[in-house]
Order: sequence, then C-alpha cells, then structure tokens
Amino acid sequence: MSLARMRIAARLLAVVAMAALTAGCFQPMYAAHSDGTPGLRATLMGVEVPPVDKPNGSPEARIGVEVRNALAFKLYGNATGMPPTHRLVIRFSTGRSSLIIDQNTGLPTTENFGVDAQFNLIDIATNKSVMTGTTFSRVSYDMPGSYQRFSRQRAFHDAEDRAAQQIAENIQTRLASFFVAGT
Repeated sequence: MSLARMRIAARLLAVVAMAALTAGCFQPMYAAHSDGTPGLRATLMGVEVPPVDKPNGSPEARIGVEVRNALAFKLYGNATGMPPTHRLVIRFSTGRSSLIIDQNTGLPTTENFGVDAQFNLIDIATNKSVMTGTTFSRVSYDMPGSYQRFSRQRAFHDAEDRAAQQIAENIQTRLASFFVAGT
C-alpha cells in the first residue's frame, strides 16, 4: 500500500471516529426528551399570546390579528395550547415607502411595507420579564396601474400578510432558541 493511500485511510478513519464520538450528542430540537422533561413543543404550548394592543378597526389592528394568529399556529400547531407558563407581549409599528415612481403618472409602482416589532416574554409565576427582543420585516410589492384600485389594495394586504408571517416566524425562532439554549 502506498503512503498516499495510507494517509487517506488514516484521515477517513479519523473522520469516522469523530462522527462516532459525536453521534450521541445530537438531539432534534423539537423531539420529546427521554428523561421525562417536557420537549420544546410542549414548552412552546405554554406561551400565552394575548391580543396585540391596537385600536379596534385600525389598519394596524388587522396586522396585529395576523401576527397573533400566525404566532399561535406556529407555537401550538393545531392544538389550543396548555395552561400558560409565560406570556408574550408584542408591540409593533408599521410603515410604507415608495420605491419606484412612474414618471408619467407620478404614482408609485413599487412600494415597501415594513413592520418593526418588540416582544417581551414574561414568566407568569414571577411576573418578571425573562426575555425581550426586536425583529423587523420588510416586503416589497408591485402596484398595478393607477386605475386598478382593487388590485392595488389587494397587493398591499398581501404585503401586510407576508410581513406578519415573517414577524411571527422570527419571534417563534427566537422563543425556541430561548427555551432550548436559555439565551
């Protein structure tokens, strides 16, 4: 056997040995624990998501409902949750900006919609904040011609929905990280 083949075999053996040593260290994030402690899915089901504090009937109230519903579905799945151990308070603001203006009509053809959210996870037993964070979402959307008001409004609502989904995804990921790693 040549020296080059022996080196390749030694490297391959080292890789296999390292893989065997670390194979028992991996545990899927959402898997149930074998020691009887609740898994991440059960822990997330203990997070209460109260309605977002926005005036009824306001444009931001609709986005608040979208964020809350998307987050509840991500945390609980198709279940209804468990007795709450934590409460998640969400506050957010929104904004729109025109990206491209049609020179002939002076109307925007592409806009950006943004949501900036702050969230606070409170331990219900102690009523103390255990985690705070911020997240944001920016989505762009095309606005069809100036005479297509329904299409313009639908494009804007779709952008709001996509931004709400992104905010919920970001918060859910941060909560999962907190409950798994404690940070």
